[in-house]
Amino acid sequence: MRQSMVGFIVFALAVGGTTACATKGFVRTETGKVNSKTDTLSQELEKTQERTRQNEAKITAVDGKAQGARTAADAAQQAATAADQKALAAGESAKVAADKAAAVDKNTKRLMYTVVLSEDQGGFKFNATLLPAEAKAKLDEMIVGIKADPKGAYFEIEGHTDNVGTKMVNERVGLERAEAVKRYLYEQHSIPLHRMNVISYGQEKPASPNATKEGRAQNRRIVIKVLI
Repeated sequence: MRQSMVGFIVFALAVGGTTACATKGFVRTETGKVNSKTDTLSQELEKTQERTRQNEAKITAVDGKAQGARTAADAAQQAATAADQKALAAGESAKVAADKAAAVDKNTKRLMYTVVLSEDQGGFKFNATLLPAEAKAKLDEMIVGIKADPKGAYFEIEGHTDNVGTKMVNERVGLERAEAVKRYLYEQHSIPLHRMNVISYGQEKPASPNATKEGRAQNRRIVIKVLI
């Protein structure tokens, strides 16, 4: 009996030792797998970090280029604006100079004669702005009558109306009549536009009393002053 007990104990120790060895081996194997996965994950993490750094560098470079492009665009816009301002200033200066020259030229001229185109002499009819044929014929005669070069003359064209209607309407009608004369002289006789000046007095300067039909017909007129 004693020998059997001893044998059992020896057997148990043998089995226990074997199990312990098996457990340690399993642990080492699993630990190795974990370490391998950890190494792999570390390597992947390093690769990801490297790609991230490279992408950040590229983004930084792109941002730098974009900023440079914006700066260049802003500079170009500023240059264009400055050029426009210079061109506008130059244009205004040229216009001012031309106006001054025209004013000086006008002031050096003297009134040669005056032509009146009134309704009672074949001029504009009541409330009409279309240049009649009789008025055109008188304008043609006026140009022929200028002995000097017509292009050297200066024409002041005044529009007048009677007092029928509102002041605003009469001013508009007077201006349209004066513009019709100016357009005819420019298109038919090549009178330079800067040699002609139009103004509307409307009903403000009647030539005759507006109390009669005849007087109102005389007030509906164009007065052309020729300065040479």
